[in-house]
Parts: sequence; structure tokens; C-alpha cells
Amino acid sequence: MKTTRPADIYLRFLQLSDALRGLPSLPALDPLEERILALVARAGQTDERLSVRDVMSNGELGAPATVHNRLKSMRQKGWIMLADTEDTRRKRIELTQAALQHFDRLSHCMLRATERA
Repeated sequence: MKTTRPADIYLRFLQLSDALRGLPSLPALDPLEERILALVARAGQTDERLSVRDVMSNGELGAPATVHNRLKSMRQKGWIMLADTEDTRRKRIELTQAALQHFDRLSHCMLRATERA
């Protein structure tokens, strides 16, 4: 019987998640947009309110203008949406239903990758 290394599980996950890209869904993200998406998703998990200003001021993501352009692109692609806050000048960033479904599908890929372990 062949033993499964942890790396094999991860590589199966990558193979399954790559197959998701071939399915009709949301437009692809560039690497910076993926980092922003992960930031927004983690904030949503902890019920943290992440505003446009918060993301733009994150020095690790690059210049504020670049981040703003990526946020605009991600909205147009359907990954994020902006919600009102108590201060009408500030907008909170949230994942769209389609983005949440994408994470659900990735989670399913993760579970399937471990089934053969």
C-alpha cells in the first residue's frame, strides 16, 4: 500500500482547485486582487469591519491609488461589494454571494483532496 505524504494532499487540492478555474464563474483575479480578497475574507470571518480606507492604507498592498484601482476592478468583476456604514463617507468592503460560493467550492476541493489520504 502506497503511503500518502501531506504534500500529495496539497497537490491534489491544487489540481482540484485549478479545475474550478475552468468552470463558469467570476472573472479571474490578479495576484494583488487575490491578496485583497483574502484580507477581506479573513476580516469577514472575524466580523471585523474593513473599510475602503483601511485597505488603501495597508502599506503591504502597495500605493493607495493602485489598491483603489484593484478594489474598483474587484467590484466590477463581482468579487466584492461596498456597504454603507454609520458614516456615509466610509464604505465597508464585503464579499459578494458569488465570492462566498467560490470559497465554498474551494473548501469542497480541500475535503475531496483529503478523502484519498
